[in-house]
Amino acid sequence: MKTIVSKIALALFLTLAFSSTRVLADQTRPNLVVILCDDLGYSDVGFNGATDIKTPKLDQLALGGTVCISAYVTHPFCGPSRMGLMSGRYPHSFGGPYNLPPDGNCPEGIPESETLISTVLKRAGYFTGAVGKWHMGVAAPFHPNQRGFDDYYGFLGGGHEYFPSHYRPIYDRQRNNGVANIREYVRPLEHNGKEVKEDQYITDALSREAVRFVNEAAAKEQPFFLYLAYNAPHTPLQAKEEDMLRFANIDDSNRRTYAAMVYAVDRGVGQLVDALLATSQLDKTLIVFLSDNGGKLSAGATNVPLREGKGSVYEGGFRVPMFFHWPGTVAAGKRFAHPVSTLDLYPTFARLAQASIPAGKQLDGKDIWDALLDGRNPRSGETIFALRHRNGYSDVGVRQDQWKACRVANQPWKLFNIEQDIVEQHDVGLQHPTTLRQMVRQAERWSQTHTQARWFDSPKVKDGWQAANMPNYDETFRIDK
Repeated sequence: MKTIVSKIALALFLTLAFSSTRVLADQTRPNLVVILCDDLGYSDVGFNGATDIKTPKLDQLALGGTVCISAYVTHPFCGPSRMGLMSGRYPHSFGGPYNLPPDGNCPEGIPESETLISTVLKRAGYFTGAVGKWHMGVAAPFHPNQRGFDDYYGFLGGGHEYFPSHYRPIYDRQRNNGVANIREYVRPLEHNGKEVKEDQYITDALSREAVRFVNEAAAKEQPFFLYLAYNAPHTPLQAKEEDMLRFANIDDSNRRTYAAMVYAVDRGVGQLVDALLATSQLDKTLIVFLSDNGGKLSAGATNVPLREGKGSVYEGGFRVPMFFHWPGTVAAGKRFAHPVSTLDLYPTFARLAQASIPAGKQLDGKDIWDALLDGRNPRSGETIFALRHRNGYSDVGVRQDQWKACRVANQPWKLFNIEQDIVEQHDVGLQHPTTLRQMVRQAERWSQTHTQARWFDSPKVKDGWQAANMPNYDETFRIDK
């Protein structure tokens, strides 16, 4: 009898000890919130210099945290950029350098062999939620609920119209007429695989669902991970009338609508912060805010002082607004000038979550946490790459410390001192030929890790790829000077 009692007592002790350890661990592990905008320009938020667009909630968070002024994504387009963030790898390495084709015709998506950060965090005991745009595959194996997210509300494609009163009649009419392939921008949103009848302006709806997730998560005895991926201010340019009135002083209609769309995001972020405060979670939460690529200049965005915008490997294409906010942990009122990449979020989050990265999982980023807190360069002498295939050739951008090497539109390679010449106007390749050559050679070695593209965003692009015998890297990395 004593033996049985002792065993029961021991089992109870171990259970309590494990529970205590888990609670202690969860108290020291932060909640993780990523807020991702779509096509948001570098200079279209107050904390990065916007004067005509008001973003008071974002500015307050940024002021209470650390702004990364040299933050980069893995590609100047939406889908590959998101895949890079979630996988911790350059999308070129698993055949994803293009957006997925629209309207759900592609059976492909971010490969199942890539363990996403959501899965890593879920396995570590996090309650995980995704809200908004997915754009990483519409087939069942690539659905957010199959890729580490306990809860998903949003749309799977690359974009969506914003007013249900406009898009729902289009969808209903086409469905009733037997249209087999209805445009993804007008399809119903979903919650965990089931269609929902949304009635709010989409940005407001996504903010609402993010608040719901936080309220549900706060009631659980575990930390949470929220991936809030707004589709704003991506086209179509559609804004609420009351938000448009706030920017009546902006003459350009595209810019005025775009500004109102950004303001709606700002309002939603404020609602999310209010929910974190109300549930006593804000001080336990690391918030990372950023854009998926540079702003689209033809759709009202600006990237001042950066050159060009979405789709470019100049700075305006893949250098984005970003900040880290965690009260009492991340320094307030700081601007971090050293280069960081969205590739770094995966290993950094895993470290903070005390999560195990699967054996054999390849990562292209690094844990930058200590360097961020200390104000140190996390990758001195290391490179950050961007590469876009188009029209039978490849544009390439390479950032290393103060240097930026570029080849654009099949022109010769150029070198810029990006710290002195952020607008990339003065080619100093002739003055620093060794530096330029070394950076091009590093990019060439990186290209050897790429795999064949698994999908193309259109049949025309696929035909062009084959006709030009792409990727034709021998030509891309040839130096004429």
